[in-house]
Amino acid sequence: TLPLALFHPKDVVNTSLLISGCAHQQVIVCNESLMLEKLPRCGKSFEEMMKKVDSKKWCNLTEFIPYYDNFSLCTEQEASAARCFWPNRLAQGFITGIHKQFFSNCTSEKVHWEDPPDEILITLILIPVLLMVAMISLVVWCSKRSDILV
Repeated sequence: TLPLALFHPKDVVNTSLLISGCAHQQVIVCNESLMLEKLPRCGKSFEEMMKKVDSKKWCNLTEFIPYYDNFSLCTEQEASAARCFWPNRLAQGFITGIHKQFFSNCTSEKVHWEDPPDEILITLILIPVLLMVAMISLVVWCSKRSDILV
């Protein structure tokens, strides 16, 4: 366990001595107000970085993945500095707000599958059929020639 001197008294919720008298238990509370105060800094930084990306490319992850990685690391560091787990309910709410701000117009469109043109389709069907006919013919021809078997 960590000494109590490292923490602000408001952060320590429960300090109790066990029956043995030599060990104690501490519960550290997440400082949510500090975290909520610091997270907007991550959002501002991400917003500044996203200004470098054409807004038409905001739905293309490869265009901004380094910026989003920095944003994600920033939120994790700020949550950790406030002694909060990450992700947590409040951080997720903040991240969702950023997603709505930048990625609300990004929808996943279903892929519409189409058959290839008839020429290609016929070729793709005939090649294996003709290969099977050729292989069967070769096996039959070889089996009729008894002089090759010995």
